[in-house]
Amino acid sequence: MVFWKGIDKFLKYVLAYRSDGTEAPIIEDSHDGTTSEKPKQQITYGELVILGYNGSLPQGDRGRKRSKFVLHKRAMASGVKRSRHYVVQTPHSSQAVLDSSQHSISYTLSRNHAVIVEYTNDEETDMFQIGRSSETPIDFVVMDTIPGDKVSDVKVSQSTISRFACRILCERNNPKVARLYAAGFDTSRNIFLGEKACKWQENGQEIDGQTTNGVLLMHPKGVFCGGAASCGVWLEVSVGGAIFTRRPSRSAQQRGQQVDDETNVLEDGSMIDLCGATLLWRSAEGLEKTPSKHDLEKVIDELNAGRPQCPVGLNTLVIPRRVSPNENQQQPYVYMNCGHVQGLHDWGQDRDSGDRKCPICLELSPVVKLCMGLEPAFYVDSGLPTFAFNPCGHMASEKTVKYWAAVVIPHGTNDFHSICPFCATPLKDSPGYVRLIFQDNVD
Repeated sequence: MVFWKGIDKFLKYVLAYRSDGTEAPIIEDSHDGTTSEKPKQQITYGELVILGYNGSLPQGDRGRKRSKFVLHKRAMASGVKRSRHYVVQTPHSSQAVLDSSQHSISYTLSRNHAVIVEYTNDEETDMFQIGRSSETPIDFVVMDTIPGDKVSDVKVSQSTISRFACRILCERNNPKVARLYAAGFDTSRNIFLGEKACKWQENGQEIDGQTTNGVLLMHPKGVFCGGAASCGVWLEVSVGGAIFTRRPSRSAQQRGQQVDDETNVLEDGSMIDLCGATLLWRSAEGLEKTPSKHDLEKVIDELNAGRPQCPVGLNTLVIPRRVSPNENQQQPYVYMNCGHVQGLHDWGQDRDSGDRKCPICLELSPVVKLCMGLEPAFYVDSGLPTFAFNPCGHMASEKTVKYWAAVVIPHGTNDFHSICPFCATPLKDSPGYVRLIFQDNVD
């Protein structure tokens, strides 16, 4: 029995963490000597969700590579804080860089001149790292987002996302505070900013810098939940957490102007752009006010229970949870210019453009499959899905669709565009959405 008690303690230690970085349920001893699994109430800091995925990655969420990542309070503090700095001639051979147990940032100013900033453990914070690398220091592996339905296996030839893109430090005693910093520590616990990287040390202040393609941050204007918010200004966060206006291009060596009245503290609805993927931050408090996936699926069931009909084929339409590449007589289609929802038919098709004339209003229009937006984090309210994005056809509530249609997402080196958050397809025409018009009692 002593042996098994020892094994039980060992299992408690081993099972403290899952492979995706979340804490596992604590196994506790019951009064009768047996063991029972009692889920420990975890403290949640927030959730990061990649724009362009409708609930999960196309091949499914596995380990640290997933469409969203929940940040929980860790069993032991994992944060670091700035300790001391000094000048060296050869940063790669300095003691701090060679010591794999020491967190450090190396700012190379010239071939024989670098500033090393050492970091020490911080018992007050938890650190979470995001990037393209699948190495162990990365908690959330993020790849370049491909716009569209992602049915075909399309890959980016050369990623623009940094292997160790950014890090978030959450306050353990105040879980509402999560701060964003550019760059993440590698396997050796180092961050290197080379000669060509944008960096500075002015007026006796601490040295700071920015990564090659930069980490952009946008706070919404107003409260995200409720639909009253609007798109804020995209700014850039530095390695030290300071906020600046954007550079002329993502990789420019000249930084923007420092913005003193903005902060790197994430708010509900803040967005982080890594030059290849954009992440939405949802606070724990905001998620409590957001509809769950079960709520959204229940809405679909209620809509389908109304048995909407195609006015041409007179067949019943069924709103799917996922769009199928195969043709289905029950699949609803929406005419993008007028919003009428019908089934699949060839009536009124224009041979040149491929558009079709709506049998209800006779307006010529592109026709696309209708599908429910199932990622709850993108919703700003719990309204009925009465609107759809143009041209992808993802359904959501009116306030949700109108909010995202007004948000601009970084695109390329210095451009912006609006996208559907469920598939990352750039929105077409103005306003980029359409009000859905069903037949019968679903109208």
